[in-house]
Amino acid sequence: MLKIFNTLSKKKEIFSSISKKEVKIYVCGITSYDICHIGHGRTFIIFDIIIRYLKFLGYKVNYIRNITDIDDKIINEAKKKNKKIQIFTQSIINKISKDFDNLNLLPPNFEPKVTNHIKDIIYIIKKLFKNNTAYIATNGDVMFSIKKYPNYGILSKQNINLLKLGTKIKNINTKKDYKDFILWKLTSKLNIGWHSPWGFGRPGWHIECSALSRKYLGKCFDIHGGGNDLIFPHHENEIAQSSCLNKEFYVNYWIHTGMIIINNKKMSKSLKNTLKIKNLLLKYNKEVIRYFLTATHYRSPIIYNENKLKQAQLAIQKLYVSLFYKKKSYNIKNIKNNFFLLEQKFYNSMNDDFNTPKAYSILFKISRKINIAYKEKKYLITNYFISKLKKLGNILGFLFYNPKNYLQNNQNSCDYYNKYEIQELIEKRNIARNYKLWDKADLIRNQLKNKNILLEDTENGTIWKKKI
Repeated sequence: MLKIFNTLSKKKEIFSSISKKEVKIYVCGITSYDICHIGHGRTFIIFDIIIRYLKFLGYKVNYIRNITDIDDKIINEAKKKNKKIQIFTQSIINKISKDFDNLNLLPPNFEPKVTNHIKDIIYIIKKLFKNNTAYIATNGDVMFSIKKYPNYGILSKQNINLLKLGTKIKNINTKKDYKDFILWKLTSKLNIGWHSPWGFGRPGWHIECSALSRKYLGKCFDIHGGGNDLIFPHHENEIAQSSCLNKEFYVNYWIHTGMIIINNKKMSKSLKNTLKIKNLLLKYNKEVIRYFLTATHYRSPIIYNENKLKQAQLAIQKLYVSLFYKKKSYNIKNIKNNFFLLEQKFYNSMNDDFNTPKAYSILFKISRKINIAYKEKKYLITNYFISKLKKLGNILGFLFYNPKNYLQNNQNSCDYYNKYEIQELIEKRNIARNYKLWDKADLIRNQLKNKNILLEDTENGTIWKKKI
């Protein structure tokens, strides 16, 4: 039975979808003024695992992830680079899409751009005016009145009367209440914008997600997610808008991921301490990055350091070494499922609020079982365990490589020899071993070891892998 920690209730709740066989998910997506850092990567990898697991459980998943392609930061960056907004944003979107493909993220069912849904946003703002929850500020901007929504603070658990949004509040004197937020921002016709009943302008940030989630998922849906930095004010404002728009609005489960900490500060574009996904992929395999970002429970922060990535490399390598032991000639169909209780423990871990650290511990227990069975020449059992390891790893988005190819192509290692030279040295060593020329065989092994190439003799032959 799947349980999910709901940010709204601050407790784990039994998962029950609105539709029996379908799960509707909305995740706040990218803002296309710069490529993504690994903090974004963590959030989207977490939801990738959640979606993979829900699909494994038999649900049809309708996954929506929006693209913010108009805001102040985008406009400023486009001006700096002397590019048209549409050309600039599309360039960033293409780069981010490539990064996400390289991380093996499942694509959303729809990835709507804000600029393609201006009419939908204007329609919703009109309805908020009718409900008397929107007003025009003295500077012409359209504002949402927080006082009109008595449950404000329900998600972040803040008392509206004690709410402090900081000392630097834009246009504080133009609003009825300093806590009110923008629905529609008036702009000069020299800037990008659209005609509306309230003048030429563009939408505020919060209203876009209320509009897009409503359009693609309806008034009620199952899961709304994002990083925990979005709980307030973004998701709090979304709830306020959507609830005032329609009393039937409801999201069953709010899921938020923890931040990445670097040099004792959260990783953030605004703090200019980010590590881009693109740059990390140049050094580490995508499965290593995925493991590093999910070896800590998704709600907890991760402290970034290179040693943890090295540990992730070793962890993934261990799993692939176990997969390499598979014997093609052994059939596993006749082994009873109840022989293998670890599989159920894996599901129990995932059912406990997607507890990936516990799930990984099960994978390594399976890996040890494989190694023991192989050494004892119990190849039927070896193959059975391998099939389970690969199956469960795939649910988490891992272990899709051919084991031999993965072990021989680890990134972050120097290519002193090409593959043909390595294989030639291994063949020479095998000849020496056949003639019991142990000194010569050891000399070749050490020669390769000194160049970061490690050998392992198995009944399938000698496997080599790059040292991490």
